[in-house]
Amino acid sequence: MHQPIDPSPVIEIRLMQGETEAAACARMMASSDPWRTLRREEASLYQAVLNPRREAYVAVTETGEVAGLILLNMEGAFTGYIQSLCVAENWRGAGLGQKLIAFAEARIFRQTPNVFLCVSSFNEGAQRFYERLGYVRIGVLKDYLISGYDEILMRKSIAPLAEFIPSGS
Repeated sequence: MHQPIDPSPVIEIRLMQGETEAAACARMMASSDPWRTLRREEASLYQAVLNPRREAYVAVTETGEVAGLILLNMEGAFTGYIQSLCVAENWRGAGLGQKLIAFAEARIFRQTPNVFLCVSSFNEGAQRFYERLGYVRIGVLKDYLISGYDEILMRKSIAPLAEFIPSGS
């Protein structure tokens, strides 16, 4: 079992900068679940974090280590979709995932009243994590990414869409 890092070091959450950070994010994702179980290769994850139609934010330590990533889709039918959340193994258990989610929610709730995400059916720890943060299961996508596993669509909402007034981007 890994030893969580002391959460006291300063962490900055900001837009991902360049290919070096993108490569660090892809390596971090490829070495952990759910991406291993979903058979996602580092090269495809690298392309995903560099997708110009997504907003990629990284959690960076004061020494420049990329400790986490959150990837947002702010377009389409599910505007405010958290596509990916990843925390480096040595940072798990230090509250960084919760900080990244709070950062993403603040960003999304300025533009839309709903945050959406999918969590793999085999990823029970992540399901509990999102439920503790107020996310509600709203649907199941059977065998969506790979056969034998479902994706659970979850949502957190602050208002009905028709009543929401954006505060900016």
